[in-house]
Amino acid sequence: MTATIAETIAANLADVRAKIAKAARAANRDPAAITLIAVAKMHDEEAVQAALAAGQTAFGENRVQEAKAKYPALKAAHPALDLHLIGPLQTNKARDALALFDAIHTLDRESLAETLGPEIKRAGSAPKLFVQVNTGEEPQKAGVAPKDALAFIARCREHHGLPVTGLMCIPPAQDTPAPHFALLVKLAREAGLSDLSMGMSGDYETAIRLGATHVRVGTAIFGARG
Repeated sequence: MTATIAETIAANLADVRAKIAKAARAANRDPAAITLIAVAKMHDEEAVQAALAAGQTAFGENRVQEAKAKYPALKAAHPALDLHLIGPLQTNKARDALALFDAIHTLDRESLAETLGPEIKRAGSAPKLFVQVNTGEEPQKAGVAPKDALAFIARCREHHGLPVTGLMCIPPAQDTPAPHFALLVKLAREAGLSDLSMGMSGDYETAIRLGATHVRVGTAIFGARG
């Protein structure tokens, strides 16, 4: 990676962090309570190295296979690296995901919950688990419908023994995101969950004002994907 690209990533990270801090202060929140997840999907290991050099530790990936190719050596070299799965998880990739990821943001269906329960017991440890809520009820998008979310969370906890810690959403691209974020906040409150994974490059400041604890930012840090 050229120095110029590394400098650009460092500058972008500084800009995003400043905006996170400003949005948090505007909402009377502690900026330190917000986790910035740098979404590095389809960006190479050198881009991740540049972000690590700029002090970034939390990274997001969409696919288990891509993460398996990119992160084992990076995690060995950087013990503080915190890896988040933010894309769909196939049940046949559950074991690999649990071995690699520190958080899974896309627990979205009964079959996945059924698979994760025994695999977590076998592994002897669990990542942070976020239930994905399809706040826009879009048929092409993964996630539990809002009306089903509380019952699904209860089954995950009580029947499957899953330590659900939060909720995640991706608002419809054509919608104003704030109502979707507000709905996720309401559901999390009703479920007694503290973590809210919401907000991406175009709307993370709004998400923070509404209570996001984790924001998933890719383009604003790494630029457009190749």
